[in-house]
Amino acid sequence: MEMKSLRDVFTHELKDMYSAEKQILKALPKIIKKAGSTELQEALEDHRMATENQVGRLEEILGAMEETAKTAKKCKGMAGILEEGEELLKERGTDGVLDAALIGAAQKVEHYEIAGYGTVRAYAELLGDNESARILQKTLDEEGDTDKLLTQLAESSINIEAAGGAQA
Repeated sequence: MEMKSLRDVFTHELKDMYSAEKQILKALPKIIKKAGSTELQEALEDHRMATENQVGRLEEILGAMEETAKTAKKCKGMAGILEEGEELLKERGTDGVLDAALIGAAQKVEHYEIAGYGTVRAYAELLGDNESARILQKTLDEEGDTDKLLTQLAESSINIEAAGGAQA
């Protein structure tokens, strides 16, 4: 794809986020299965369902632009983050310690998504595409909420359990 305009960049970045979300959907079931905490499993399952909706929103935006998500190249940034997480899934340890590590890995994913969605929302606004900006803001809000929930789970119980009950 040749990038001659901000719309071209916007389209490229939307497809990149689409690829990232599809990779996340593929990885989440394994992560959910590895989580020891029921609360963490539920939070990740909720995010899996939200991610399915987010993929649909990206398809909606691209469709309105007469673009197809099928031409998206693999998001290498997300692939790298998920590859790190995949290595973590092979580790052994106590549930609390592994859950703390899983939360850290999941938050790396969330922060990547927050950066990406913030960028594409800003592009939509600059291009005067208020409907896409509104839809992207909804997804951005969901990603932020997931990040906050993961932080809350980590700080209220999981990291404390991983530290052996001692608060640092």
